[in-house]
Amino acid sequence: MGRPAGWATRLTGRPAMRSPGRPPIRREVERAFWMKIAEGMTSEAAAVTCGVSPVVGSRWFRERGGMPSIQLSTPSGRYLSFTEREEIALLNAQGLGVREIARRLGRDPSTISRELRRNAATRGGQLAYRPSIAQWKAELAARRPKTPKLVADEQLREYVQNRLAGDVRRPDGTQVTGPKTPRWKGRNKPRRQDRRWATAWSPEQIAGRLRTDFPDDESMRISHEAIYQALYIQGRGALKRELVGCLRTGRALRVPRARARRRANGHVTPEVMISQRPAEAEDRAVPGHWEGDLIIGTGKSAIGTLVERTTRFTMLLHLPRMEGFGTEPRVKNGPALAGLGAEAVRDAIASTITTLPEQLRRSLTWDRGKELAQHARLRVDTGLEIYFADPHSPWQRGTNENTNGLLRQYFPKGTDLSRWQTDDLAAVALALNSRPRKTLGWKTPAEALNEHLLLTQEAGVATTEVPP
Repeated sequence: MGRPAGWATRLTGRPAMRSPGRPPIRREVERAFWMKIAEGMTSEAAAVTCGVSPVVGSRWFRERGGMPSIQLSTPSGRYLSFTEREEIALLNAQGLGVREIARRLGRDPSTISRELRRNAATRGGQLAYRPSIAQWKAELAARRPKTPKLVADEQLREYVQNRLAGDVRRPDGTQVTGPKTPRWKGRNKPRRQDRRWATAWSPEQIAGRLRTDFPDDESMRISHEAIYQALYIQGRGALKRELVGCLRTGRALRVPRARARRRANGHVTPEVMISQRPAEAEDRAVPGHWEGDLIIGTGKSAIGTLVERTTRFTMLLHLPRMEGFGTEPRVKNGPALAGLGAEAVRDAIASTITTLPEQLRRSLTWDRGKELAQHARLRVDTGLEIYFADPHSPWQRGTNENTNGLLRQYFPKGTDLSRWQTDDLAAVALALNSRPRKTLGWKTPAEALNEHLLLTQEAGVATTEVPP
């Protein structure tokens, strides 16, 4: 009983295609989503901008490893767009002929005839043209699935996998298992925990080394981008996703370039860049130019450091945790209760630096951290000119970086720095300031600073004497 096989084909003149159920989101919407990601937007914000659910945007980003799996370039005009398919459906429903529809759309009549025949739904034994179904069928037919090279070539796949995630061995060839690591959960590498020991060649090193190891075998070639895609894009099938833990970054998702370049440094404007700092600060001839930073401990604890460039005199900032830390819920855009927020750092610098004479408060050079976002008010309160170093340029604050290294003897990484009080920090600062330095001719920073103060006072007295 029932309808005989092929009845729909005989009625419609075209084989039936499988029903899509609910048509998927169009490629142009997904393409717009990845364009917003390339601009640096989050997956949720990009999804809302393109008119889809934030959950859908998060799923796209996660399943594709942070990488678009489609071409982002706009399709050429030779292909019908979704807008044109909507127009075709509307004009066809009004009973217009193929040639009239083609004339209004500026298309060839054969294009319209083929579109109405190929991409129409065949449900019920009739050709019913709906733009959403037609767009889905066109995108489905346009796919050209290509087997990834790492899937098709076993020798190449084994080479790549061995260089990326191979065993670490001793000089005598015995395997070293390394530390025991937790099971990979699809997240970035754990902070301050053991990672898997592997050969850990980068994809670029693997791709480059293939030409040396197989100079005459052109089949043993692959780009580093193809290796990254095999790791990050779900469903590639060649390399397991957990092998991203063997990359040096250990990222579970690839970070879009625009997002990686984006830094929370909106408070840094051209007029406060280090290039605007006076030349006297660079040659260390005049004291009063400082460099500053934070050293970070566990539990969001921190200690501020100020170092004078000429004398290497060090002052430490006590940054106690504010009331409610660990007990009150976190408030978005609220104060940083850990004590290292912009307001706390500003107050700590102001209360510490103002204990010095005015001639020792000329400038302060900081990195680009948000903890000094209130630098304009700090300049008004203290008279300090504030400057910021260039991105990724710690050598521009070399004095402070070297001093922070010395301070790690007293405040090691991975320890809670909030347990130390103001007196403790003063004791450590005194120890550093009482230590002779080769660059100061074996004087201590305290002696060098005192010498400059005496010279300044004598010069001030000399200028106030009335000539005979």
